[in-house]
Amino acid sequence: MFRLQGSKVLAVDMTGDAVKAKNGSMVAYDGQMAFKKMSGGGEGIRGMVTRRLTGEQMTVMEVRGQGTCWFADRASEINLVNLQGDKLYVESSNLLATDAGLRTGTTFTGMRGASQGNGLFTTTVEGHGQAAIVSDGPAVVLRVSRQYPLTVDPGAYIAHQGNLNQSFQSGVTFRTLFGEGGGEAFQIRFEGDGLVYVQPSERNTIAGDV
Repeated sequence: MFRLQGSKVLAVDMTGDAVKAKNGSMVAYDGQMAFKKMSGGGEGIRGMVTRRLTGEQMTVMEVRGQGTCWFADRASEINLVNLQGDKLYVESSNLLATDAGLRTGTTFTGMRGASQGNGLFTTTVEGHGQAAIVSDGPAVVLRVSRQYPLTVDPGAYIAHQGNLNQSFQSGVTFRTLFGEGGGEAFQIRFEGDGLVYVQPSERNTIAGDV
């Protein structure tokens, strides 16, 4: 069971079951715990090969035991996501922990990933269970509906879930090349039905340099 202890520490209560977490993110535990490094984001040899080919790096450990284990990542804010058979798309650097039963993989993101400087692929988490994602500052969860599409800055985007289509928008013009743009040259537009997680801070991106 995942629960927040404050906004920057994740507590996971275990009764002999397991959790997958970012390697090195354990900050404390009570009871008896065993830690095992996993290759390829916990997806075995196939996952390891896929992640090396796609450049989507992710180092994960399995923690199994009896008691409570606490996780954190550089004092980042932690957000809990409940999955009920749907799929979460999240940058691997923003994924802190998942239930051991959730499946992780990679998927093509196209120009969105390129604009963020994170490559052309991102991590997916799917199944039934909980995942914990981190953000720079408290994240907001924005609803997208068919009547109300959403446009976000690539540097503030963290994750999304639901039945969403995403497209890359560019406002680069001749004036932009001479430093006279509006400062928001690239955006990601989401359409459909789902949720988008946005942090109140913009990471450095290729798009942000234009």
